[in-house]
Amino acid sequence: MREVNYLVVHCSATSFGKDLDVMDIDRMHRRRGWSGVGYNYVIKLDGTIENGRPLEKIPAHVKGFNRNSIGICYIGGLDESGKGADTRTPQQKEALLFQLMSLKQRFPDAVIVWGFTDEPASEIVIIAGIGSGLLFLKDKHVGLGERD
Repeated sequence: MREVNYLVVHCSATSFGKDLDVMDIDRMHRRRGWSGVGYNYVIKLDGTIENGRPLEKIPAHVKGFNRNSIGICYIGGLDESGKGADTRTPQQKEALLFQLMSLKQRFPDAVIVWGFTDEPASEIVIIAGIGSGLLFLKDKHVGLGERD
């Protein structure tokens, strides 16, 4: 298994209420010229966690950090007017917390990074820790949505 230093959370930057699945993301990424879905996991509106690119393969979601990261994408991220917003459903929030906690058990030293793919890199933050079901944030800047 490859070394994993980062667990990176993305949104799909898609319209509010429009549900997509891992195959939709796969098609979108192939249109960009990628070999397939760049994320390792996709979380649908109903909280279903779908497997994307296998963990043993290098994902394509954070330029310069793909080799040592895991990409998790929740569907949504744009409000009704098309602006970036936290549109996660309660089911997505629960599924995301579950997935992050599961991955942290497997990769305890990995840092959780929260990235909004529809905003500039200055909007990216590192989650310093998970406690009592809350995510605590701290500033960190990396480039998103590109392959190595």
